[in-house]
Amino acid sequence: MTPVVHVEDLRARAGGRALLDGVSFAVGAGRVLALVGASGSGKTTTGLALLGEHGPGVEVEGRVSVRGRVAFVPQQPSAALNPVRRLGAVFREIAALHGGDRDELVATALRRARVPAELLRRYPHQLSGGQQQRLVLAQALVGDPAVLVADEPTTGQDALTRAEVVDELAGVVAQGVALVLLTHDLAVVRALADEIVVLREGRVVEAGPAARLLTAPREEYTRALLDTVPRTAPDVPDRAPRLRVRGLTAGHRRATVLHGVDLDVGERLAVVGRSGSGKTTLGRCLAGLHEPAAGDVLLHGRPLARSLRRRSRADLAAVQYVFQDARGSFDEHRAVVDQVARTAVRLRGAGPDAARTAALAALDRVGVSPATASRRPGGLSGGELQRAALVRALLAEPDVLVCDEITSGLDAVTRGALLDLLAGVPCALVLISHDLDVVARLADRVVVLHGGRVVAHGPAAAVLEGAEERMK
Repeated sequence: MTPVVHVEDLRARAGGRALLDGVSFAVGAGRVLALVGASGSGKTTTGLALLGEHGPGVEVEGRVSVRGRVAFVPQQPSAALNPVRRLGAVFREIAALHGGDRDELVATALRRARVPAELLRRYPHQLSGGQQQRLVLAQALVGDPAVLVADEPTTGQDALTRAEVVDELAGVVAQGVALVLLTHDLAVVRALADEIVVLREGRVVEAGPAARLLTAPREEYTRALLDTVPRTAPDVPDRAPRLRVRGLTAGHRRATVLHGVDLDVGERLAVVGRSGSGKTTLGRCLAGLHEPAAGDVLLHGRPLARSLRRRSRADLAAVQYVFQDARGSFDEHRAVVDQVARTAVRLRGAGPDAARTAALAALDRVGVSPATASRRPGGLSGGELQRAALVRALLAEPDVLVCDEITSGLDAVTRGALLDLLAGVPCALVLISHDLDVVARLADRVVVLHGGRVVAHGPAAAVLEGAEERMK
């Protein structure tokens, strides 16, 4: 069978640094090839090459042959959805680019992606993360592509939504579309992949049938990459809660998202629940990024202002928030180290030179070298930026650190290093996550949200036993 995608000796360089070095693979129609590797291994650069694109300042060589159209599903669906327009109008514009009957093209794409047509009447902010991901898939199918490149399509999704996305992708593949999957999610790889290519620093270290690589990898690097996070109970001292939430009610426009939430944050609290359950809204309320309609957030018994704009510098430093989309939280035009150091200057009154020195030292300790930290965000991998975002928050010396899905989309090696760092932070931790293995490793207590209400709250071991069922 003639491959739909044939990549031969693909090379890429940027600023004298090799991003890809001789990558080759082929994918047939109706087949799934998974590209896996640590952050910075070259997965996204390879995926962009299939689209005939590359990042700024990147020089690409080699042969990329594709039979038919290529469509792309990005890691962050919000990046592909226009926030100020209804989805139906955008879909019709995309269909117009491909000719033919626009309504029929849109209807066919929705049917293939199994998306209800009524969602087209909404704006992106009116959709859950899972719905956004499915709409982006449908958007990609409007042009009837022969190849679909999906970059971390299950990032930040709960177990049930992730299973739905996998099912939808499998349905598209069954229609004869070739899928190139860029992912760290081994559950998705196991469910979908026919072939796996393992990348490390731009080179192929192992490739072959998924059945073999997932059970008997030959390379030590592949074995480390495929390791899962062990379930280990954290050793956390028993202390009075640093942060208390009482009667917290919050919404978006006319919809109420949180309904009278009460909880205590001692040392390591995990917040779990399905997409749309209110986890991120809760975390943003704690940090003052979203103003609740009612209720209080108390730090050491003292109410915090509901809005970020009304919090003092000390209170801003006291509760820090690390976003799921680390790249979106950095200014693309400024060096990363300068943005990290700015936290110590603004929130702790440190001098610029002292703050920069502290930032470089802290970044180096988490594996982001001074040379790497001196680049703009575009020159860092997702894992490097996530570590930089965590260091930036920690330089404020917070009492409470809120982390929103910051391990999603990371390979096992990078995730393990980040979890080790989180386990040692000197402040209380609020961990918003769908990954129950990560929760089990870090949390001493767990809150389960469903429909904006607390449906379970207690010691991690007890709550996790039934958490999978509660999240459905």
